[in-house]
Amino acid sequence: MKAIIDRFEGDYAVVLFGDEEIKVDMPKKLLPSGAREGSWLKVSFELDPEAAQKQKDKIQGLLNKLKGKSK
Repeated sequence: MKAIIDRFEGDYAVVLFGDEEIKVDMPKKLLPSGAREGSWLKVSFELDPEAAQKQKDKIQGLLNKLKGKSK
């Protein structure tokens, strides 16, 4: 997917994603150095099943702990 930096507003960049130009306010510090208004960005997202499972296990552990204290 491609995105373009439309403008900067304070500490945020207004980034337009894809052909539909979906507007997203993104913190400037997440952008690559040298990014300016009009810069095109290559954007990709991918699922991380391993991290998702770790988070799920962590939450389940906390729930189990809370259930154990309430008895």
